[in-house]
Amino acid sequence: MDTRTPNHPHAAGRPDPVVIREYTPADKADVLRLIRLNTPASFAPAEEADLDEYLEHRRELYYVLLANGTIAGCGGINFADGGTTAKISWDIVHPAWQGRSLGTRLLEYRIEKLESLGGIRRITVRTSQQAHRFYEKRGFVLREVRRDYWAEGFDLYAMEYTGRR
Repeated sequence: MDTRTPNHPHAAGRPDPVVIREYTPADKADVLRLIRLNTPASFAPAEEADLDEYLEHRRELYYVLLANGTIAGCGGINFADGGTTAKISWDIVHPAWQGRSLGTRLLEYRIEKLESLGGIRRITVRTSQQAHRFYEKRGFVLREVRRDYWAEGFDLYAMEYTGRR
């Protein structure tokens, strides 16, 4: 995956400026800033409190993506069904970095991690109409739609990874 643009340091032959690492509590303010930057275009205002609660109490595996040393994206994995179902959770990319394959890199990183674990039978994501095409292009199939699930005007799109792209 190439994230090079004329303004990226990588375009000048320097090392790849993108790093994915595990989230730490010190990252929380930056992650909450990302959701604010994507509200109301991709998230309802009330979802910031949900993300805060998730980071504090429901986070299992969560990652941040750094571009040129700054947190430009984040996303997690939670488990269900005795660890056989993996749920992709809370994907957020800074608006200035959208469309540069960073969301794809973060998603692929987690799928590869899940495939290396073994025992995972299903990978799912619950998203909205704003992002479901992103997942569809990367091998997820729509299973269910619930209108106004997240908030008024924010529908639930329940999807499952088939691996076929």
